[in-house]
Amino acid sequence: MALKVLSKECKEQKEIAEPENLDYPYKPWLINRAVVAENTWKLQPQGHYLLAGMQTTAVYVGQMHKWRSGRHVGRAIRPREKLAEGAQGKVRRIPSATTGKRASPHLIEKRQKERINKKEYASALYSAISKTFNGKKIVMEDSVESITKAKEVNSILKTLGVWKKPTKRTRGGIRRSSRINKYGHVATIVIKGDKGISRAARNIPGIEVCAVDKISVGKLMPGGSTKPISIWTESAIKEIDGIGKRIRLEM
Repeated sequence: MALKVLSKECKEQKEIAEPENLDYPYKPWLINRAVVAENTWKLQPQGHYLLAGMQTTAVYVGQMHKWRSGRHVGRAIRPREKLAEGAQGKVRRIPSATTGKRASPHLIEKRQKERINKKEYASALYSAISKTFNGKKIVMEDSVESITKAKEVNSILKTLGVWKKPTKRTRGGIRRSSRINKYGHVATIVIKGDKGISRAARNIPGIEVCAVDKISVGKLMPGGSTKPISIWTESAIKEIDGIGKRIRLEM
């Protein structure tokens, strides 16, 4: 099946052959797993200072300055560390004390990154490409990569019926949480080489520009959403069949 290549004026220029992987079946469960795995790759291991709350000279010995069975015993001294001469111990060493050690500190050895096989990730990527592209099937000529003005990108998107400029910006504050997705991710423009379009489209809400060699499931379908679409340039769409062989997982 042939694909129509559009010019900057959104007029048909020519037709090219459709790559094989554009008809990949839609697998939402695999896409969601790949998105979760990508989000964990950005996490950094956390830890705490091993001697936090332990480097102190604070000593509690009770009202009578000596230990008595059944007296001067509070919650902050259990479990206690007995010192010489019957002193109660160093109170700040227990989690419930003020400025004491943490009860459940972060473990440096904790496994935070979610693993996924390369073949599974490649399948999720092809599924996301097929889902976002087959809705509109928009292929632009390579001259689009040289656009340097935002108004030209807006003009193309309006002509294609992909994006409409919002009348007002979302407000901040408490009510922002209910409006944050009102102008969410709309489309991803996939290019072969950046010649100025990423700078032109970086301030357009909901539009993201991505190079084909750095494409990911999260950039095509953030959060696993099925609403966004993808717009490809002629050179980028010819690289689809070889994407699966060049995948390098950042785990």
